[in-house]
Amino acid sequence: MILREYTRNSTGIQFDPRTKIILLILCVISATIAPSLLYESVLVFAIAVFGCASGKVLRSLLCAAFYGAFCILTLFIMSLKKGVLYTVFTSWLGLFYAVYPCVFLAGIILSTTKVSEFLTAMNKAHIPNKVVIPLAVMLRYIPTVREDWGYIKDAMRLRDVTPSVLGFLKKPAMTVECLYVPLLMTASNAADELSAAALTRGIENPRPRTCLLRIYLRGRDWAVMVLAVCVLVLGFAWERIV
Repeated sequence: MILREYTRNSTGIQFDPRTKIILLILCVISATIAPSLLYESVLVFAIAVFGCASGKVLRSLLCAAFYGAFCILTLFIMSLKKGVLYTVFTSWLGLFYAVYPCVFLAGIILSTTKVSEFLTAMNKAHIPNKVVIPLAVMLRYIPTVREDWGYIKDAMRLRDVTPSVLGFLKKPAMTVECLYVPLLMTASNAADELSAAALTRGIENPRPRTCLLRIYLRGRDWAVMVLAVCVLVLGFAWERIV
């Protein structure tokens, strides 16, 4: 069997998928315990640096710039201390700051890691099939539905039905019938096809599976995990430091 490196044909620095999963877990904990806006800004900056190192420079810079603009808007609205805008904004402010870093990092991880790499990493970690099988189907399900959604939109544009808010307001019944009903049917069929394909390939076979990918932890993986732990510890000690 010929093994190939999972770092081949890649742009930017590639990290072990297990490292990325650990980083995501640490990010969730850090975003949950974030003691201040400044600390979360440090967290988002660290994620942006990780994204740039992984080869997603434009996406990382845009997400970091959006977060910075939102922080400025937050400081402005919080200075009002009253009014309808202040009340509406603060009602979902905590949810945004708790979710945004996790979504930011998850987007980078999913865009830089193949499904086969995730499965190989989970097999290396001896994760049970009850977790591996649903995750494998889910990771392949989302791109399939996204591709079908593009086909549906292209077909409906020929019939003067656009998937936009304005198009929905103009022709609500036709938009639902021509866009969302076919999407639901396609999503259901995609789930059945992916499940059948996974069973055909022997995904329920209890014996250990071989893989063409060779993954292993390197020095850069350990360095990134140590830095992530340092950021997490900084979050716990932030109040005492500041």
